[in-house]
Amino acid sequence: MNDAPRQIHILGICGTFMGGVALLARELGLSVSGADQGIYPPMSEQLAGAGIALTQGYQASQLDAAVDEVVVGNAMTRANPVVERLLDEKRALISGPQWLYRHVLAERWVLAVAGTHGKTTTASVLAWILEHAGQDPGFLIGGVPLNFGVSARLGSGPFVVEADEYDSAFFDKRSKFVHYRPDVLVLNNLEFDHADIFRDLADVTRQFHHLVRTVPARGAIIAASDDSALDALLDMGCWTPVMRFGIDSGDWQVRLDAANASRFTVRDPAGVPHAVNWPLIGRHNAMNALAAVAAAHAAGVDAATACSALRTFRPPRRRLELRATVRGARIYDDFAHHPTAVRATLEALRAAVGDARIIAVLDPASNTMRMGVHRDTLAPALAAADRVLLHRAPDMGFELETVAAAVAAPTTVHDSVRGIIDSLAAEVGSGDHVLIMSNGGFGGIHLKLAQALESA
Repeated sequence: MNDAPRQIHILGICGTFMGGVALLARELGLSVSGADQGIYPPMSEQLAGAGIALTQGYQASQLDAAVDEVVVGNAMTRANPVVERLLDEKRALISGPQWLYRHVLAERWVLAVAGTHGKTTTASVLAWILEHAGQDPGFLIGGVPLNFGVSARLGSGPFVVEADEYDSAFFDKRSKFVHYRPDVLVLNNLEFDHADIFRDLADVTRQFHHLVRTVPARGAIIAASDDSALDALLDMGCWTPVMRFGIDSGDWQVRLDAANASRFTVRDPAGVPHAVNWPLIGRHNAMNALAAVAAAHAAGVDAATACSALRTFRPPRRRLELRATVRGARIYDDFAHHPTAVRATLEALRAAVGDARIIAVLDPASNTMRMGVHRDTLAPALAAADRVLLHRAPDMGFELETVAAAVAAPTTVHDSVRGIIDSLAAEVGSGDHVLIMSNGGFGGIHLKLAQALESA
């Protein structure tokens, strides 16, 4: 790092990935500043705690300050004033993923967690297992693992990175994970997503195969079994030993406890069973845990130690996170960006609460969902809810009423957060479970709803 730029400015700093880059840069002793259009928790809180100065918006004048290098997030586009000044003046710029590899990953043993779903939880579990085993891992995760309280840290041991398939920057359209060069790669699943940058599943798969091509023969790939898209991916060519994991299938297996959504048994490749009772619920989270145990084993952690770590794991924020209990009603926050994730979260909550009423509030705010790519699978994904409220964004590319009509439960469409809160305040009662799903801030609805219910 002696020849590294000492003062960097990060554009798009409040995104989970770029915010993590900022925290790592501060730990490396760099002077860090940044800008973003939307500045809100939890990332804004972490950045403020690290003493990083933030600018609201992307005015060209922010480059008047002395800056050695600008790290450009993938939300930045041409015609943006600060981007145009960067290019006009031939200022030193770099993408976030390239910065991460050059200054952090190049000299570390890297464990990358990729897939359409479960990356944040699996990466968080993996980091905690390595911490529990005394390996002092570094990590960069697209959420805030509560065991650590931050989304990124350097550590001194192996480095865990959530490996996202989204593109790197306006000048580098490769997926971010192609930069990471992992020694151990977890492939949780593979579905079509990010329709704003990918044409179809084949297009996504091609980027994943670029990632597979970067894993060395001395490394390991941990891939879910019973996933035909992953089978097709690996059939394109693989030069690294592969271990498969799954529910009652694969080299690493998990067997669910039908009577308790938080209990399961891990069976390692030698056939030895390891009982687990942990704070998370649901089939999908058991698979996330199994993937993390298998990846940790590839980093030298025995299965018994890995499974014992699960008992004290605390899930990341915004993963079925209980935000408030008001007058006997529970309000949860969940990061939802795809119908598969919506279905898995609702089914997990249903398994935990039995016949209690579940009210699902969905903000289909991801680029792909707003485009209507998943409109035909969204209604079936909501099947486990007893009542559904849908939020319509101003730029929604399809009629949400069509989805509402196909949902089995009573469903209404709302044009504002205020309208949703007013509706819920009139009908939520003791014993209800309100599950709020969005991949954005959703107008601070969780706190506002809690306040409305308290005063109702």
